[in-house]
Amino acid sequence: MDYGMIGKIDKAKRYAEQRERIHFEALSVTFEGENNPHTVTLNQGVWQCDCDFFQTRGRCSHTMALEIILEGMLPEVISA
Repeated sequence: MDYGMIGKIDKAKRYAEQRERIHFEALSVTFEGENNPHTVTLNQGVWQCDCDFFQTRGRCSHTMALEIILEGMLPEVISA
């Protein structure tokens, strides 16, 4: 491995430890739910999920899990 790559790996490790430097603008994930997979998106601070609970409540276990996982890395998020 060359010296330049070693420096980039060290920098990547520092970035990974400094989560406050990372801000998501858009995100799309698939949750493997207990019954079905669900698609969750974040776009311009607005969550969307295709599960039935989200459709009636504007928030669900899938979006809340992502909020926990990405704590400190998200813009001010609005439920649709």
